[in-house]
Amino acid sequence: MRGKKLHTKFNNIHVRLHNTRRHKIKIRYLVAALALTMISIPIHVVQAVGCPDLRVVFARGSGGELNNDPNYLEFKSAIDNRIKGTGVTYDFVDLDYPAIGVGIDNLKVALGAYFGSGDAYEFGKSVDSGVEKLQKMINGISCPNTKYVIGGYSQGAMVISKSLPGLNPERIIYAATFGDPKLYLPEGKGLFPPACQGKDLSDYRMYVPDCKAYKGLLGAYEPYRPDAFIGKVGTWCNKHDVFCSHYLNIDDHLKYVSDNLYEDAAKVIFNKIAQQYGIETRVVSDHDTAILIDSSGSMSGLIKQYKDEAYRLAKETLDSGGRVALFDYRDLKDPYEPVERCNFDTCTLEIFRQELDNIKVDGGGDTPESLLSASFQTMKSLKWKHGATKSLVVLTDAGFLAPDRDGITIEQVIKLSKEIDPVNFYIITKPSNESEYQTLAAETGGKVVTNLDELSLLTDYIMERFDSLPRVDEVDDGLMLPTLTVVNTKQTSDDRIEIEFQTDGKEVLVLLNDRVLGRTNDTNITITGLDKSMQNTISLIPLNETIRGEGVAIDVSSVMSPTNGAIDIIPKAPNTGKQ
Repeated sequence: MRGKKLHTKFNNIHVRLHNTRRHKIKIRYLVAALALTMISIPIHVVQAVGCPDLRVVFARGSGGELNNDPNYLEFKSAIDNRIKGTGVTYDFVDLDYPAIGVGIDNLKVALGAYFGSGDAYEFGKSVDSGVEKLQKMINGISCPNTKYVIGGYSQGAMVISKSLPGLNPERIIYAATFGDPKLYLPEGKGLFPPACQGKDLSDYRMYVPDCKAYKGLLGAYEPYRPDAFIGKVGTWCNKHDVFCSHYLNIDDHLKYVSDNLYEDAAKVIFNKIAQQYGIETRVVSDHDTAILIDSSGSMSGLIKQYKDEAYRLAKETLDSGGRVALFDYRDLKDPYEPVERCNFDTCTLEIFRQELDNIKVDGGGDTPESLLSASFQTMKSLKWKHGATKSLVVLTDAGFLAPDRDGITIEQVIKLSKEIDPVNFYIITKPSNESEYQTLAAETGGKVVTNLDELSLLTDYIMERFDSLPRVDEVDDGLMLPTLTVVNTKQTSDDRIEIEFQTDGKEVLVLLNDRVLGRTNDTNITITGLDKSMQNTISLIPLNETIRGEGVAIDVSSVMSPTNGAIDIIPKAPNTGKQ
């Protein structure tokens, strides 16, 4: 079988493919799809006055228009809405670096789309230009008392993460990256990654649902968060984003605005800003609050007080722009299924009041009630808002059946709570029931309140909380990641090498440095005509239909040297950020 030939020039790259029938096929190269479709968003201009207390800098993604990129504008708006009026002086900067564009032909075919070709070396130069400008801005002598919040999307995220080792940490309040193709999360490595068990999560992992996310598509910067930046770095990677998860979805790379990930990051960033400048303020957060009332006969002595507090919580939630839902439950043997009084879409304060008045206590008999079944059904039936603080408030005087009469267990309830965001359980009950509810509250991030005098304090506590998106989904999709092993490399001339490899993947993605060259189902490739003035690394990444495995990187720079014909196979992904 003849090997596949990859012929490279400095400004022009060509590929000649030979399949097992030795039929020649010509394909276009793929390049990394780091550009976005532009949308129009109004700009809120913030003028700098001298040297501000705070400067917020953003590095846009490939092809983004300076000062008019949707990711920059959304990041800017989310932070501006929180810090205006605090007395802190601040301005915003969209980093003026090339952000070189890479055209996109088809976003719907994950990595199978043939993206517009370009010079494989200009992308790295664009990133390095951004790194140089950012480091010069922050480490310079002008405005020495100004602190910085920095963020970046896609190519811009690479600028941020590559800049960190060279930045003065004393000047940085926080650094946020979104969709970083050079992300590094060691807890995602292996057949059974620790992240899939909720263990050993990196402190900078703010929102990366994919528990198998390990290294970005273009490799990894190691370490990703230098020691001097502990507590000052956070990364967001959308669930199936091809560039930072182990999946191959292009669409998710383009949804950081629509999925409210900049809004989520702004909550974290504002807390850091508030700590820096001693701002005493309440974090604004959307709330989804479901209230579940035990309406069995034994509640007759408590129901009025519980209803009053439920109404107060509903009013504060709705007044803050949140949403409420109301359910009641008893015992399945009555028989009495949980009743939806109103949900997040239908509950106005007036309707909530009416439905609250309609709840009548009755039935019961034995002490434990069907809380597990009721809470499970409640969580399943509601349409929870992405990124909102989610609470389920239970008002009861009794314990719960475990397992419930329909087989629902506490483990199932806790698992569903975590899968949703989580949904925090707040249980208001008698002191004698406190220990019974502690596990349910603790495992879902909630509280148990047994002192009725503390009900108003609980309402305040719930309203003042905010939740970021879950750091990781502790769910393994069961898909085995494809693997790849290099069998042999052979130098056939001073600028030509042949690479043979084995893989259990259906295809292999071939990258030169930071650019995607193409993909193949052959196991032999021939590479010629590399730019002899460049450090060159070929990376081979095994692919299946929807997932990718860890790549193997090969340093081919040595083919440029007539005195050294050896090929160094690097046991890591390309471009680790080491200079």
